[in-house]
Amino acid sequence: MEKLKKSDPQVYKVIFEEIIRQQENIELIASENYTSKAVMEAQGSIMTNKYAEGYPGARWYSGCKYMDEIERLAIERAKKLFGAEHVNVQPHSGTQANMAVFLAVLDIGDKVLAMDLMAGGHLSHGHKLNYSGKYFQVIPYGVNRESGKIDYDEVERLALEHKPKLILCGASAYSRIIDFKRFREIADKVGAVLMADIAHIAGMVAVGLHPSPVPYCDYVTSTTHKTLRGPRSGFIMCSHAHAKKIDTVVFPGTQGGPLMHAIAAKAVAFKEAAKPSFKTYQKQVLKNAKKLCDEMAKKGYTIVSGGTDNHLFLVDLRNKNLTGRDAAAMLDKAKITVNKNSIPFDDKLPGISSGIRIGSPAVTTRGMKEKEMAKIADWIDRVLSSNGDPKVIKEVKDEVIKVTKKFPIYEDILKTLKRDC
Repeated sequence: MEKLKKSDPQVYKVIFEEIIRQQENIELIASENYTSKAVMEAQGSIMTNKYAEGYPGARWYSGCKYMDEIERLAIERAKKLFGAEHVNVQPHSGTQANMAVFLAVLDIGDKVLAMDLMAGGHLSHGHKLNYSGKYFQVIPYGVNRESGKIDYDEVERLALEHKPKLILCGASAYSRIIDFKRFREIADKVGAVLMADIAHIAGMVAVGLHPSPVPYCDYVTSTTHKTLRGPRSGFIMCSHAHAKKIDTVVFPGTQGGPLMHAIAAKAVAFKEAAKPSFKTYQKQVLKNAKKLCDEMAKKGYTIVSGGTDNHLFLVDLRNKNLTGRDAAAMLDKAKITVNKNSIPFDDKLPGISSGIRIGSPAVTTRGMKEKEMAKIADWIDRVLSSNGDPKVIKEVKDEVIKVTKKFPIYEDILKTLKRDC
């Protein structure tokens, strides 16, 4: 980063400070992770200079020989990884991937059955301020009030009552296995197209530690970060029958030129996810999430749905007389990063919320295991039980920094930057 330091010291300083923050903090946001240096090198490569509107073999601009090569590589690797017939790697994000499917399947005003944001769904699944909620009639389904799990009988009842054109399964804050087969059965009963958004669970799906939606769903969307541990971007999977339609909606329907540097990084991430070590990593992600969840429950915290089958869980803080917003702010001061999150049937506004969402992907990437999860649960409890006492926060913060030093990220980059400063 020597060139950046000389040409723009202000940006250099901000990046340096962010590297320090990431090194020192315990990152528990379920949608965040640390990419490999190979992924970062690909994303920061010369591929960013080329415009490549269109698809391999059919570009608008000349000079796309190597753009075609890298995009085909990303496509083939994703197809093999997930067992998909067709993959489009051009969406810039998971939300844009979802938008492409909506526009490929629906007309303005059509009905969609999707998980309510308050129950664990995503903004792009039908929130009233999002395109999905503005232009389509979204019927929300939730979870059972007692179990905190999806009530598939209720999903079926809603489908039979409303006859949606599209049923969307997948979530942003749901800690249990999703039964894609049951969703397929429900969709078939009403003649609906079935779509799955696996942005959060893609890494586990890729290695067989969560059932795959690919055999059951007409369309599958995902991000490439989160558990897949790639660059911040998206992709779409579907059958050959839907390939032309989805490709046309992505380009020229909703996007112009693809971000070829991001596609190069996706290709690297898909290769990494196919290695045996990636499955070992995902197994530890699951172990760490369960251990952290169990330890929080032992300390008297209410866990939504009573546990977790994946990389995340929700903590209901109402019995602790805390809001999610206040809890997240307290923990951030102690260098523990979580996000406030609505819980099912929450009586507080989303910006305040009654819960926090906790995930294990990033700390697992650092090499932390069950021993560290027990420490993290203890730190969280000490901070929250103290109601943000500055002395307790300082004590926990110092302990966190001592532990994170033992699990460095981008150690060589950090050393180089420190020498430069």
